[in-house]
Amino acid sequence: MDRSGMDVSPGDLRMAMRYWATGVTVVTTEFQGIMHGMTVSSFTSVSLTPPLILVALERKSRTHEIVEKSGIFGVNILADDQREVSDRFAGRHTEYTDRFKNLDVFTLATGSPMLLAGLASFDCQVSANYPGGTHTIFIGQVVASQINHEQGEPLIYFNRDYHRLAELT
Repeated sequence: MDRSGMDVSPGDLRMAMRYWATGVTVVTTEFQGIMHGMTVSSFTSVSLTPPLILVALERKSRTHEIVEKSGIFGVNILADDQREVSDRFAGRHTEYTDRFKNLDVFTLATGSPMLLAGLASFDCQVSANYPGGTHTIFIGQVVASQINHEQGEPLIYFNRDYHRLAELT
């Protein structure tokens, strides 16, 4: 079947993707004393051996620029009470504000800032990257990880809004 005339517009894809529920993460990085980060839902585990994860970052973003220069990034899984943190790192403010202001951060192995209030953190060195349209897919070798809050619930994003997990009965 010839599919050359079957174009999917960015708006069509965005509308359909609203129905994919995802967890919410903040990808963080640091280079020459500059910390930056952004909210990312394109995150997944790739391999347990070696430990690899991937994130997709928009090429025009400051976080992308700094990850490319530094070769390191952190991934922070947000808890269900961190909607404001998600909004802050989602670019509701300019790219050049201090998104870390008044947040408790720590580092593991690479120096990427990690969010203490998140559920879990992964500290990564970039092992590969691939172009993906408007984004770059970064594969990260996990060099350290930490569970910050074992009892918390994840922040969920679905159909343009935040949600909580429902109890299974």
